[in-house]
Amino acid sequence: MSWIPFKIGQPKKQIVPKTVERDFEREYGKLQQLEEQTRKLQKDMKKSTDADLAMSKSAVKISLDLLSNPLCEQDQDLLSMVTALDTAMKRMDAFNQEKVNQIQKTVIEPLKKFGSVFPSLNMAVKRREQALQDYRRLQAKVEKYEEKEKTGPVLAKLHQAREELRPVREDFEAKNRQLLEEMPRFYGSRLDYFQPSFESLIRAQVVYYSEMHKIFGDLTQQLDQPGHSDEQRERENEAKLSWGQRWPWFTCRPFAMNDSS
Repeated sequence: MSWIPFKIGQPKKQIVPKTVERDFEREYGKLQQLEEQTRKLQKDMKKSTDADLAMSKSAVKISLDLLSNPLCEQDQDLLSMVTALDTAMKRMDAFNQEKVNQIQKTVIEPLKKFGSVFPSLNMAVKRREQALQDYRRLQAKVEKYEEKEKTGPVLAKLHQAREELRPVREDFEAKNRQLLEEMPRFYGSRLDYFQPSFESLIRAQVVYYSEMHKIFGDLTQQLDQPGHSDEQRERENEAKLSWGQRWPWFTCRPFAMNDSS
């Protein structure tokens, strides 16, 4: 926290020890950093879950588009392959939705709840700063009368200024003391608060990818031809993908803007 006090009406007396002010700025600075990190983590988690859902929904759409392709009506083997893919993509999407729901409940919502504390904290700091300025202003007023000749009117004004100062000083000291006690306690509570959330995040990812291993393992068994090695399948696929070389009229070259043919 950076605060540049007004130069006018500042007391000569050091009303807040420099060590206390440094402690306050250090603790509040740590919480400001924590607030920024919490906000960023919540935003990044939301982006991640949105991207996960978009990925699985797109995969399901692709498999459905393939199923509706006329080629599948003409080739039973291709239809069986695409049907197996469609089933796998729908299973993946279902598990992905469960994972996202779990992360939303156990990670994103707790992050949002934790972040909701900071506006109240920042408001309490502003009230403490306002109390400190009132304290300084009235302390300077007391010092002004203390330096004057002790006449009857001056003593009366000095007494009145001291009476005004006392509740303001007590108010500041109470606010300052409360924040110095609560800020380190709140900062220290972050570990106990977030540990269950991060454990839940890890478990959700482990469950999801374990299920993905099963789903795509099943899909591989359905698609693979018995007795074929990975190298054989790769060669066969490369041969099939090079079908254009069999047709003299088929060429694949970049489109040229100045090509007039």
